[in-house]
Amino acid sequence: MTPPPRPPFPPFDEQSAIQKVQAAEDAWNTRDPERVALAYTEDSVWRNRDTFLTGRAAIVAFLREKWARELDYALRKELWGFHGNRIAVRFQYECHDAAGQWWRGYGNELWEFTDDGLMRRREASINDVPIAEADRRIFGPRPATELGAPLPLR
Repeated sequence: MTPPPRPPFPPFDEQSAIQKVQAAEDAWNTRDPERVALAYTEDSVWRNRDTFLTGRAAIVAFLREKWARELDYALRKELWGFHGNRIAVRFQYECHDAAGQWWRGYGNELWEFTDDGLMRRREASINDVPIAEADRRIFGPRPATELGAPLPLR
């Protein structure tokens, strides 16, 4: 299945880059691997931590495994920079494991897009920190009142 073009299209300006970042955040917060994977080219190349993937089918399998392990996953992304067909993002997410331990992941992503707005390359560096449930600050998809709010450093 060939996904439809995904506006906004490169070259990005600040507004279109912010739209692209928010669309990615919204999609990932569905925790629906098939839906998320449609934003990537059929031959998209990923580096996620120490895992290297190629292709939409591999992305779907990776995300299924991720969200089976990272329970109640909730994500925030923030535009860090953009140029031409590339966007840099920083993000934080929270989830818990099967034992009930909560985690906050801090990361950076580098994205590269095709002319039709699909992501052909994603490189993610992520560090996880254990947190107490009382220290959580990300609860599900971002409410409209938080759109554009910067992520705290810690």
